[in-house]
Amino acid sequence: MTEGTLTEADEGKRVLNTDGTEVGRLVDVHDGRGYVEPDPSLTDTIAAKLGWGSRSEEAHPLDEGSIAEITDDAVRLRGTL
Repeated sequence: MTEGTLTEADEGKRVLNTDGTEVGRLVDVHDGRGYVEPDPSLTDTIAAKLGWGSRSEEAHPLDEGSIAEITDDAVRLRGTL
């Protein structure tokens, strides 16, 4: 587990609110800022895991201050998205 800093290796991970509710997938990371797609298709999720992800206009930016922890399979937020 790490805290706060997103890398391209985190693309494709689930993004969870503090209560554990999944709010989307991390589809793109650029310069330490992640972008969460609220309802990605299966194709979008696979592409993100392979590093081929792209974000839509619906993607929410996610900065380091919003992240409580990064685990092997998820990004957990400090609050809600």
